[in-house]
Amino acid sequence: MPVILVLAFVVVPLVELVVIIQVGQAIGTPWTVALLIIDSLIGAYLLKRESRRAWQDFRDALSAGRWPGDEVTQGGLVIVGGALLLTPGFVTDVVGLLCLLPPSRAIASRLIRARVGSASGFGTGTTEAGEARRGTRPGRNSAGEPNVLDVEVVDIQREPPPDRDDA
Repeated sequence: MPVILVLAFVVVPLVELVVIIQVGQAIGTPWTVALLIIDSLIGAYLLKRESRRAWQDFRDALSAGRWPGDEVTQGGLVIVGGALLLTPGFVTDVVGLLCLLPPSRAIASRLIRARVGSASGFGTGTTEAGEARRGTRPGRNSAGEPNVLDVEVVDIQREPPPDRDDA
């Protein structure tokens, strides 16, 4: 994890500075500043539009009784993409744009879910019978029957604290 932090807080800003200086030398400082402002405004617009779409997709999945894993992943990508687009810099803008545009976001979502699913054991693999688990509802097995949990409920009564004399 420390390597990622070094990349995030040291390398990325340095790369951004180099790119901004190069663009500034090529097109001039006023145009570079204008371009950074314009892409931040476009990023804010895309963030607003795509976050509404992601939220609606999430609500639709819940209404349909589907597990909203892809919708949650895409919503997270929208947040990350919006933050990157609002951050001044051209490299972060390109990555942010890829996180916000639906086609590239769908590809990134599949890659992330495959990676997280394989690492956590919650992937979309198959059941023992070889049937695909995709599309099964949470709390239900592949036949659609509810999973049963054998639990014991314990009721804990808490004694009131003794009266304190602050005198």
